[in-house]
This record gives sequence, C-alpha cells and structure tokens, in this order.
Amino acid sequence: MRTTLCIGLFVALCAGLAASALSTPAAMDVRIDNFSFTPAELKVPVGATVTWKNGDDIPHTIVSTDKVFKSKVLDSDDKYSFTFGTAGTYTYFCSIHPKMTGKVIVQ
Repeated sequence: MRTTLCIGLFVALCAGLAASALSTPAAMDVRIDNFSFTPAELKVPVGATVTWKNGDDIPHTIVSTDKVFKSKVLDSDDKYSFTFGTAGTYTYFCSIHPKMTGKVIVQ
C-alpha cells in the first residue's frame, strides 16, 4: 500500500512538472549586429518573450511601427525584452537607423 502511494505521488509529480514545462512561454533572442536584426523574421507563440541584444559598437533602438513597444537607446551589449501577449504580426525598426527592420510573427 505504501509503495503504491509513493509511486502514485511520483507519477503525479512528474506529470505536473511536464505540464508546467509545456505551458512555459518560450524565450527568443534577436541579435543586433552589423546594422541588422538576426533573425530578421521571428515566429513565436503567444506569451513568448523576445530579447534583443545590441552586438554593435554603436547604439540602436527597437521601435514597433504600430507603437506597441519601444526600447530606450541600447548601447553595446545592452538588452531589451518584450513579451507578446496577443497574436499578430509586429514589424519594428531602429529609429536611429530606419533602414534596419525586422518582424515578429506571434501565433
């Protein structure tokens, strides 16, 4: 009886951990390097957090064209993160270098 109870608790605990791991939103990274966002297009699930990291020697920003998110000026190795809570396509650019563009597709 005691062994059965311990096995049952172990199975329940494992199932709970697996469900928790599956429901945790994804974390995705975009690198800023050589005046470009890499990847330029990123597909993520709803609830994912995207982090941009400036790998250039000059400052950059991340600004969505629909004004949903906007970073401060990022110096070298600075990061900016945004969590996408709604499905849709979010285009963004660097306000200092407007030819730098990217896109996050939230599904």
